[in-house]
Amino acid sequence: MAVRQRLPDLVRALKLTQSKPIAGSNLRLPSLRRAFSLYDQINLIDNVPEDQLRFQGYTETGFKVNGVSYEGSLLCVGNLLMSWSPTKLSEVTPDSLSIFQTVRPIPEILILGCGRQIEPVHPDLRRFVRSTGMKLEVLDTRNAASTYNILNEEGRIVAAALIPYGVTYSK
Repeated sequence: MAVRQRLPDLVRALKLTQSKPIAGSNLRLPSLRRAFSLYDQINLIDNVPEDQLRFQGYTETGFKVNGVSYEGSLLCVGNLLMSWSPTKLSEVTPDSLSIFQTVRPIPEILILGCGRQIEPVHPDLRRFVRSTGMKLEVLDTRNAASTYNILNEEGRIVAAALIPYGVTYSK
């Protein structure tokens, strides 16, 4: 966060010095574009700590997390992984997510993976998630796992409730 706040000041300072020669030489600072590349500075894929959860794959019935295969639905809170009982979105209720009434610190976001496709979430479930202080993001399971990886690697306090990818919505 502090780096983001200082970056505009750094950019302004570099622009000011760019137009003036460096004291005692005829050199100028290189272009800011050549000096800084966000992609060179941030690498979310490599160098992930071993104790940090990372979804590496999924099957029709489960997930591969940190090299270990798990069958069924999973609930992730930060870097804790738990088996979770719902097998389809209609089984996801405030009771099935009651852990969030006691867990601290409260995750800033709950990512709900619905299976193969995004499904509408019952208003009572949305109200419950909001009452805990979290935001709710509903995605298909494949994208939910990827989003969890990215947010967790950024150091954000995030939770995921994931139903296996093979589950499809039936009206």
